[in-house]
Amino acid sequence: MVNTSFNVRGEPIVCTPEDAFRCFIGSDIEVLVVGNCFMRKEDQDPALKLDYKNAFALD
Repeated sequence: MVNTSFNVRGEPIVCTPEDAFRCFIGSDIEVLVVGNCFMRKEDQDPALKLDYKNAFALD
């Protein structure tokens, strides 16, 4: 799947693998694939999780 607006509300569009990981870890995305790297949310350190849900007001 390719999402043409890969970002979290209020954040700029993802441009780097680091941006992609930050978006992945702070959102409901379950799997992230970058190049030959396949990451599942459940395998990530929970301490890395970012909470974007309350950071921005809904429209």
